[in-house]
Amino acid sequence: MPTAASPDALRRWFDYDTHASAPAAGSACSTRSAWATVPPPLDDSLREHYRTRIKTLLHRENAVLVAHYYVDADLQDLARETGGCVGDSLEMARFGRDNDAATIVVAGVRFMGETARILSPEKRILMPDLSATCSLDLGCPADEFRAFRALHPDRTVVVYANTSAAVKAQADWVVTSSVGLDIVASLHARGEKILWAPDRHLGSYIQRQTGADMVLWQGSCLVHNEFKGFELETLRQEYPHAKVLAHPESPDSVVSQADVVGSTTRLIQAATELDATHFIVATDMGILHEMRMRAPGKTFLAAPTAGNSAACKSCAFCPWMAMNGLAGLANALEHGQGEITLEPALAQAARLPITRMLDFAAARQARVQASGDLEQDMELYSHVGAA
Repeated sequence: MPTAASPDALRRWFDYDTHASAPAAGSACSTRSAWATVPPPLDDSLREHYRTRIKTLLHRENAVLVAHYYVDADLQDLARETGGCVGDSLEMARFGRDNDAATIVVAGVRFMGETARILSPEKRILMPDLSATCSLDLGCPADEFRAFRALHPDRTVVVYANTSAAVKAQADWVVTSSVGLDIVASLHARGEKILWAPDRHLGSYIQRQTGADMVLWQGSCLVHNEFKGFELETLRQEYPHAKVLAHPESPDSVVSQADVVGSTTRLIQAATELDATHFIVATDMGILHEMRMRAPGKTFLAAPTAGNSAACKSCAFCPWMAMNGLAGLANALEHGQGEITLEPALAQAARLPITRMLDFAAARQARVQASGDLEQDMELYSHVGAA
């Protein structure tokens, strides 16, 4: 079994009450401030005004838009229409690095903008709202993580991409939810013991799959952590032929019921390729836009996050992802606001473990040879993609 980090000082708690007047005592953050700055819905005329303006500004600024699957559908559509990228965090960074544009606009959360900055130091990186962050990032402060590392000096440090540049700079490896399993398996085969941060569910899943000796930081994603295994069982009884797709940041009670466990890219791939008409999806509901576009004849149901007494059976939305909007995007391009900056020494230190991961993933991808038979190739594809 994985070993959990026990010192109370290393545990981070979150206030999910959007109506609270202040964060709960001892909490690392509150979603209240995030929801308070979520852009209001736009009418059709204003939406079209911003879309037209943004297209002009992207051209004027020699900029490209990269958007995560979890942000508003308007931003995903705009990125696709303008020759940008809609993808997971790693694909966003890769695309920005390899694109000729001088400016990369990142519609996502702050660690994604930082990763783009790390991999593209010569480019300008903008975000619609610099306050858009991540519960995993907030729950793993660099100074506390440094203290945690000091307790385990003999372990190889592997951190998830959902962390700050300051945490990445302390790591031996940075991983995504797909390649992380393969990297840990490789390290385990060499006899290395692992210090893992920050998501305990993903870390525990990888530990079970690989048998590696792992000490886990006790973080979690506030979206995935809310999925309920018991309610999922009930929904599966209602839709007995539905396939369950789950992100490994979800609790084990959910992951254990899944037909496919994997990154956002992997889940989208499964939704389009599996022979099923109904899917129950345990990840941020923003992904359903892409799934419905790629598989218009199929039905996608959000996995439940609440019990029978709840008004909202599935509220799987990241409040920080929701802070990205058309108005903020236009403002960033118009005025150069929301620029990501990092100290060069910090960026260089963080680049090393990221590059190590990219090299590993590229080598692994080169070894994958598909036969063309979906059932036969399913295991080959099970860990290909990015977080």
